[in-house]
Amino acid sequence: MNDNIYINSKRLQKWIRDFAKIGGTPKGGVHRLTLTDLDKQARDLFVELAEEAGCSIKIDSMGNIFARRSGEDNTLNPILIGSHIDSQPLGGKYDGIYGVLAALEVIYSLNDHKIKTDRPIDVVSWTNEEGARFAPAMIGSAIFSRLMPVNEGWACKDASGKTIRDELTRIGYAGKDNFSQYKIHASLELHIEQGPILENNNELIGIVTGAVGQKWYDIEFTGVASHAGTTPMEVRQDALLGLAEAVIRVNQIGKEEMPEGRATVGMVKTIPNSRNVISNKAWLSVEFRHPSERGLDRMNQKLSVKIKEIAEELNLKYSINQILSFPPIHFSDTCIETVRQVTHHLKYSCREIVSGAGHDSCNISKIAPTSMIFIPCIKGISHNEEEEIKPEWMSAGANVLLNSVIKLATK
Repeated sequence: MNDNIYINSKRLQKWIRDFAKIGGTPKGGVHRLTLTDLDKQARDLFVELAEEAGCSIKIDSMGNIFARRSGEDNTLNPILIGSHIDSQPLGGKYDGIYGVLAALEVIYSLNDHKIKTDRPIDVVSWTNEEGARFAPAMIGSAIFSRLMPVNEGWACKDASGKTIRDELTRIGYAGKDNFSQYKIHASLELHIEQGPILENNNELIGIVTGAVGQKWYDIEFTGVASHAGTTPMEVRQDALLGLAEAVIRVNQIGKEEMPEGRATVGMVKTIPNSRNVISNKAWLSVEFRHPSERGLDRMNQKLSVKIKEIAEELNLKYSINQILSFPPIHFSDTCIETVRQVTHHLKYSCREIVSGAGHDSCNISKIAPTSMIFIPCIKGISHNEEEEIKPEWMSAGANVLLNSVIKLATK
């Protein structure tokens, strides 16, 4: 591996600022949902920058964008690096896009240093990582990894009934490039930690060894709508009360699985949602995360018991629909060791860490040797307009990525 190869920090910081303006919010965040006009604008800029670096562009049927820097031997399987461009509603300006732009900076830095690699390098931007507009999350990489049929992904709808396929066509990113024979030598994704562990321990680089498993659920209670003033308390069948009880008991499940477990109710809806009408329908989302399959199974069993108990106590009907299940993941030992060696070579403080968030790399790890690199974010805040990192953290993560790519792209 070459010594003392570093990225151009000022260039990367400028790109971050430029992309932050696309969907930028008054509080310094980003609202750039997938396949919107703003997403198209960011995609177009990414493609423009990649082509300026001499990359060729391919786009698959889910709108995943691949920008290739050729290697000395293009018959060799490529190194894949990148992340995602879409954001959460009122999200941060680093989540996802930092990994895409740092990967693009790797290409620019290799050009600057006139470094040729044996293997080609592909910078990828995955479609719909966040799952904020179209559920579930990480659809683009799931289909690419053959974990979901493409027709199922195309058919996913947003709240207004628009499908992924229609929106891909509308913004001009319904690609036709064939990746059926595409094989990856190694894949790396650089990302902010989205938690406080690295900063709290004054460590610069997270060597990501895997990711927690996840289960997502849609839960609905059905009661009877009736007048808030004329219906006695003892005869009510209040679906919203069932929802309230469920929020408390889901939180209890998370506490019972501390310190590894996570349990969250993130979305709620009620019908008719009127001030003086008892709700006859109430819906909530539930998300569980745990680093062990056994832990996820325990949480799943507890949820079924507790929701049934609530329904019986309040004389409600209910349904539980599991919409996503990801097992815990261990990343490639080879990729982990490469990142570890490079981090030590660059003399950055580091620690091994398991990702509490899902990432496209979790899907890609099913088909290729994969790992991730984390940098801190201030106070661990993410999915929030106040998401922030320090410039030296930004540069350090990109330097680890650059040197890891050089090592992996050499036969």
